[in-house]
Amino acid sequence: MSTITEILPVASEPTYVPDYRLTRRGRVAVLLLGLMVLLAIGVVFAGGSLASEEPAPTETIVVAPGDTLWEIASDLSEDGDVRDMMRTIEQLNSLDTVALAVGQRLQVPLEAE
Repeated sequence: MSTITEILPVASEPTYVPDYRLTRRGRVAVLLLGLMVLLAIGVVFAGGSLASEEPAPTETIVVAPGDTLWEIASDLSEDGDVRDMMRTIEQLNSLDTVALAVGQRLQVPLEAE
């Protein structure tokens, strides 16, 4: 028959127990606090990247029958890169598609004179 010391291990040295202990709720609270601090740091650094310059001047044009976004952009682009001007017009007007309707009003950058 075995003795009780053979069945149960005997601790040779006491283990260190800290004076504090975090419960599951405490660990979640610390995690959320850390995430909020990271989010705040991200907002602070992202605030510097916002455009602080004045918006470019625009004019309003009305789409005529047969007009396409490509034609309008090619008339306005000075450097010959029509795709960049198309993207600019799409962003200014929040267009989801390049299809235009007759009579539609578009904001376009002013032509440099």
